[in-house]
Amino acid sequence: MNTIRYFLTITILLAGTAVYGQGRLEGKIIDSADPYETGLAGANLVWAGTTTGTSTNAAGYFSIRRVRGADKLVVSFVGYSTDTLQIAPDEEYISHSLSQNNEIPEIVVTGRASGTYINKLDPVLTYNISGAELCKAACCNLSESFETNASVDVNYSDASTGAKQIQLLGLAGSYTQIMSENIPSVYGLNTAYGLNYIPGSWMESIQISKGTSSVRNGYESIAGQINVEYKKPRTSEIFQMNGFINDAGRGELNANASLLLSNRLSTMVMGHAEQQNSAIDHNHDGFRDEPDIRQYNFFNRWDYMTERFSFRTGIKVLEEERTGGQLSFRKGNEDTWTDGFGISINTRRLEGFAKMGGMLDADQTMSIGWIQNFSYHDQDSWFGERKYTGVQKAYYSNLMYQFNPGLGKHSIDAGFSYKYDQYDEALSLTSFGRKESVPGVFAQYTYTDSAKMTMIAGIRTDFHNLYGTLLTPRVHLRYVINDHLTLRASAGKGFRSGNVLAENSFLLASSRGIDIPDDLDIEEAWNTGMSLSSSIPYGGKILKLSAEVFRTSFLRQIIIDMDASADEVRFYNLDGKSYSNIFQLEASSSIFEGFELLAAWRWNDVRMTIDGMLREKPLASRYKGLLTASWLTHLRKWQFDYTLQLNGPGRIPSTASNPEQYRRPDTFRAYTVMNAQVTYNFRKWNVYIGSENLTGFRQSNPIIASEDPFGEFFDSSLIWGPVHGRKLYAGFRVFFNRDV
Repeated sequence: MNTIRYFLTITILLAGTAVYGQGRLEGKIIDSADPYETGLAGANLVWAGTTTGTSTNAAGYFSIRRVRGADKLVVSFVGYSTDTLQIAPDEEYISHSLSQNNEIPEIVVTGRASGTYINKLDPVLTYNISGAELCKAACCNLSESFETNASVDVNYSDASTGAKQIQLLGLAGSYTQIMSENIPSVYGLNTAYGLNYIPGSWMESIQISKGTSSVRNGYESIAGQINVEYKKPRTSEIFQMNGFINDAGRGELNANASLLLSNRLSTMVMGHAEQQNSAIDHNHDGFRDEPDIRQYNFFNRWDYMTERFSFRTGIKVLEEERTGGQLSFRKGNEDTWTDGFGISINTRRLEGFAKMGGMLDADQTMSIGWIQNFSYHDQDSWFGERKYTGVQKAYYSNLMYQFNPGLGKHSIDAGFSYKYDQYDEALSLTSFGRKESVPGVFAQYTYTDSAKMTMIAGIRTDFHNLYGTLLTPRVHLRYVINDHLTLRASAGKGFRSGNVLAENSFLLASSRGIDIPDDLDIEEAWNTGMSLSSSIPYGGKILKLSAEVFRTSFLRQIIIDMDASADEVRFYNLDGKSYSNIFQLEASSSIFEGFELLAAWRWNDVRMTIDGMLREKPLASRYKGLLTASWLTHLRKWQFDYTLQLNGPGRIPSTASNPEQYRRPDTFRAYTVMNAQVTYNFRKWNVYIGSENLTGFRQSNPIIASEDPFGEFFDSSLIWGPVHGRKLYAGFRVFFNRDV
């Protein structure tokens, strides 16, 4: 793996400018689906109709002699579609991306490209979810983008606010670094509802990396990293509109449009409007099953690119209002308890970014990039009689230098980062806040032996104003055992600074007291993992198999204790063991033309010391099974998608101290959730209908003491399954693609 890859990840640079040689064409060949724009080592290039050719080096670069009369360059690489490029007489440098297909040596498979696949060249185990995969389900935002993925679980945090949280490697989403185009995005005050702030129609792809990621992206990433790639002006549709409605009263309208102002300058606008207002109560407990939501979201980005330099900037603006609680509660009340228990959460968010970078020398051995991001997040909320307000001002900067001597096997990148967060929070009459200022330096060495092996070793040192010096070592290895089998291994440390009240604000929708001491420490853990992935040909098809095992061991952790007392939530530092062991198997194949099948199984062993005892993590399933089937008919008119999730049993925090009528079992049983969707495709638009939770399974009596929400036993936080029944939905997509 080359250093240019990492630079382009952070700065989204256009790999440009070449060593201009008389009568030669030079450039770089990359993987189109790889956000890191990794160079494809060993790609073949030949002038059509001639025997003059060459291949890319370990970093994906090539140099080929011009042939008189030849203007078509054929580019090929095993496992990728072959492209023929028209080369202008005055062109001296090109950057071209190849798309993966299902081709392996001596076997050609036709059909659909897989919507989810493991990046072949990345030493970090990374699952790529394409835009086509996101269209297989009711993907209205990031929290709903993992229905067909076996690695990520998404559950409601409680039964009142609509907050959702993910789990990766069996750990809460706060241990996963969530980024938007490699900028930290969902953390701090944005944690509880931030997954809902990234519309599905804006996303080009999602990358799920397991284990500790590169040290370039910071010291967080204990369980893994989820990176969202937004649509880009030059590669997205000229115009797209998406409309969605379901029988729960939710309606959405999304649109994006791009404009190429010149060969160098382009811009794009994206808009999202959402409203849910249904007041549905399937379990007749007097509470809304889901909150009413009104959200407006806007994103404008600009790109300027030359052969040697790139600059990208953009601004996002969001406003959301969500109202939950009892049906008797009415929006607009001066308080949230006059007409019953009410929840009112108003959020305003502003974010801006700038990325720039370029090559420093004509030999393409040195490059520099700089990324900056500013965000302002303001939340004003009521949970019954509790008032919570919070403001977060954040600044992020990452400056990187990369050196790739001779564009060969060895590369080094290093840089400086700075992260600043100012929190000002208030709960009822108590105000508190803090500032985190974290400068850091990092260095990383990459060894690439063509396409056979890649090894990355990195280390970073951060100087936290509250927690002192943080030393973060990480190493990743990818080794191709043979044509069909690849081994990956990783080990590294991660840290996380918790903002416990903002991250767990949904707990305010209960009568539980909240005990947060002043001496909570930073969280620290080691993560190690290994995986095997293979592609086995059979009968003209390919069977893709993967097996992976990961262990996360905490040295320091903030424990959320809901077991010691049913009327209190206690936060304290870990005193004992805490770990997560995950084992996952996955298999997928194209059974016949247009029909894809995926089956996966994951076993979770997650335990932590709670109230002096090593216990199983509460409200989490011990295993998960997934089966997805997708059929696109021969003429690509109809598409049928089906998903079956089997969620294993788990533990519920003890409610034994409650009166008998307010007690719950100590465990929950396994349950299944089924989703289905049918899409009909026209030339420039399509329509779809579907159903979520086909069988209508939902957790019974999810709210304890719902009839007395201001009493001492009210609790909406013990959620382990769906809180809504079957949903029916329909939608349309209209798109005008750019001619290429």
